[in-house]
Amino acid sequence: MALRALAVGRKHEPWVADGIARYEKRLKKPFDLSWQLIPHSAREGDAARDEESARLLERLGGKNAADYVFLLDERGKAIDSPTLAARLQQPLDNSRNITLIIGGAYGVNPEVHQRADFVWSLSPLVFPHQLVRLILAEQLYRSQEIAGRRPYHHE
Repeated sequence: MALRALAVGRKHEPWVADGIARYEKRLKKPFDLSWQLIPHSAREGDAARDEESARLLERLGGKNAADYVFLLDERGKAIDSPTLAARLQQPLDNSRNITLIIGGAYGVNPEVHQRADFVWSLSPLVFPHQLVRLILAEQLYRSQEIAGRRPYHHE
């Protein structure tokens, strides 16, 4: 079992890489995280969204792939950290890998939305993609600590 983040965009900027590395050092199986970066499309608007979405779906391995897919989208469902920990634990308990998707500037197309098992909103605010990566790494660490009943998260 593994956690994989698919993110449209460039490599992590240094300040993001440092922050992500801080949390990745603390992540233990099954919460260990790998990143796969998908290049931005040179197109704009719908054409860019469709091209990037096709690349994401290709990395997922099609509609019959066994991964449990979280799609990060500001129009998704907002949940608290304990709920996220429980939502992550369920597929892990069923021996499923988890893929977390961060789309590009134009979002993702309906096919990616349909493939997602859960559409998760960090906030109704829109954040820079680099910052979303860092928040994701911290929330995965927080989920690990909640699942292990360790004191990092305070209610």
